[in-house]
Amino acid sequence: MARKRRPEEHENHERWLVSYADFITLLFAFFVVMYSVSQVNEGKYRVLSGSLESAFRTEPRSVTPVQTGMPSSAAPSNTAGVMQGGSLSPIQTLAREVARQMKPLLEQGLVDVREKDGWLEIEINNRILFASGSARPAEEAQALLALLGEVLGRFPNPVQVEGYTDDRPISSAVFSSNWELSAARAAVVVNLLARHGVDPAQLVALGYGENDPVADNGTPEGRARNRRVILKIFKMGRNSSGEMHTPVPVPAVRHRQEAAGGAEQ
Repeated sequence: MARKRRPEEHENHERWLVSYADFITLLFAFFVVMYSVSQVNEGKYRVLSGSLESAFRTEPRSVTPVQTGMPSSAAPSNTAGVMQGGSLSPIQTLAREVARQMKPLLEQGLVDVREKDGWLEIEINNRILFASGSARPAEEAQALLALLGEVLGRFPNPVQVEGYTDDRPISSAVFSSNWELSAARAAVVVNLLARHGVDPAQLVALGYGENDPVADNGTPEGRARNRRVILKIFKMGRNSSGEMHTPVPVPAVRHRQEAAGGAEQ
């Protein structure tokens, strides 16, 4: 008896479409995910940005895009200008402070503040310091020098005090010459400055007498102009080895501070 032949199965040549469909589906899902990730929630992003800025205390409140490559031009920096012109030297600071404290006397012409190449110069007219032929300081002088001592005491600069007179011969039982009178007045100023805050090691007193006049001694006005006390505050410097150095002071001349009456000096 012959066997019954099974029907021949046809081979499916489109089976690959299943795998292809799965691949396309996965690829579509991948691009959907990538697109979703690329969409930033602006509201949440701003909240996150603000939180980070608050945590790190940063100044900007906006997000700046990052630039790639070299910029076409750059704005010049002004840092050097600020460093060079934005700060004052100690001498300039001192000059401004003295001018501020002595403003009424500056306006009256009784005090003059000048900045020289190597020092600051404070000139005080003798009329507010001493009586004629005397080295006893007036009450105005003590108040003025107390204020100056407080200001100068905040600076380490050497201070040289110079006394000057007019050319009229002095007739006094205490001082035999204008030189002695000028030196005594300079020493009195030095002592008062030291008493009101200036380190005595910074101070020196010099007397020039009638030498180095700045006006004509032939007139009363000129003689009054020549009777003066000058404070020179020297700048601090460095030597070749980098160590700080200051001008070598001349020993102060000591005299009696009592004064006697006499000719105008």
